[in-house]
Amino acid sequence: MFLLSLFVILYPLIVSIVWIIGALFFGVQQHELPLKHPAADQPTPLVSVLIPGHNEEDTLHEVVESVANLTYRHFELILIDDGSQDDTLKVMYQLREQYQDQFDVKVVPIVENGGKANALNIGLTHADGDYLLCLDSDSYIDPDALSHMMLQFYNDPQAGAVAGRPVVRNRTTLLGRLQLLEYIGIIDIIKRGQAFITGHITTVSGVIVVYRKQAIEAVNHWTVEALTEDIDMTWKLYTKNWHVIYCPQAVSWILVPEHIRALIRQRRRWARGGLEVLVRNRRLIFTGKLAEQWLLVDMIISNVWALCCTFSVLLYFLTIFFAQALILDGGILFVLTIISIVQFIIGFTASQRQGYVDWQDLLLLPMYFIFYWVVNLISCITALGSFFLDPQRKGVWSSPDRGV
Repeated sequence: MFLLSLFVILYPLIVSIVWIIGALFFGVQQHELPLKHPAADQPTPLVSVLIPGHNEEDTLHEVVESVANLTYRHFELILIDDGSQDDTLKVMYQLREQYQDQFDVKVVPIVENGGKANALNIGLTHADGDYLLCLDSDSYIDPDALSHMMLQFYNDPQAGAVAGRPVVRNRTTLLGRLQLLEYIGIIDIIKRGQAFITGHITTVSGVIVVYRKQAIEAVNHWTVEALTEDIDMTWKLYTKNWHVIYCPQAVSWILVPEHIRALIRQRRRWARGGLEVLVRNRRLIFTGKLAEQWLLVDMIISNVWALCCTFSVLLYFLTIFFAQALILDGGILFVLTIISIVQFIIGFTASQRQGYVDWQDLLLLPMYFIFYWVVNLISCITALGSFFLDPQRKGVWSSPDRGV
């Protein structure tokens, strides 16, 4: 029991300290080693912007308008309707008429809902660009985001993908604001830390990522069977020695689930997608590069930790029940709270300077800690159950929040 409690406490403590240190040095590195810029007379590569969607008639106008405002001007837009039952396809044709004079717009209708990976594969066949900017149809991209991401490709010829940074924009509900804090206080910190320490990140953000078309073709396109096409593609690129780069300056404003059931469904999909990638790439634990081995082992330990943590909680309540007394041991909660505070302050400070959050959001800090640990623990445990009970399950669009 002592060893179990020690593991539950020490694992998140050690991992968080490592990522925090890495995130701090990542910022220093970006400041001290600025990227090279191409010469003014150098040709600008064509970028194909792929926006797949399923039942997204209400959000398409915003994302296309944001694409139209990009400062990087050499692009084409490809709108892909994946078997929508609403007026998504009609809206796509309207948008083509509206913006055709500004840039080339293609509409690709797919009759049967086949999932995001399948939609991207079909969209790829219509793409003339050497680079592919993939956006979700319920987001909108910052005007300078694509310029920042293309600069990364110019500086690294082996870059297969450049991942941007999602920032939550629907903040009118408590759940939305809590996820805002999570994205800027946890997810961004982890990716910065991974990028500096390992040179790899666990996954690109499917909501905003640019791929080199040559790299996508080298790994035989997106895996249609994958539940999370972004995690799967990240690791397929690693197997062919392509680099995956994190570019936090490239921001996409995203919509997040506003109901707890939808949120759990989304996070369960993320967790299960990670399990699928872990099983599919298990040989890299022994044959991959050190950075890949580290990230895969971390994924394994994370799932073991979730099981151990769940067992500890159940054992705690059973002890209370049979002892007929309330036993309060706040050691674990204290350690996790300290870790979360440090992570949050680093991410919050950087985001506050950029105007992504306000100081008033600090009032949600106590609830934020409970939200983060509970939601992700539940998602991990239910994903493990789902994976073993239904290992052949495929990803298809079933709701705008990307749940399955």
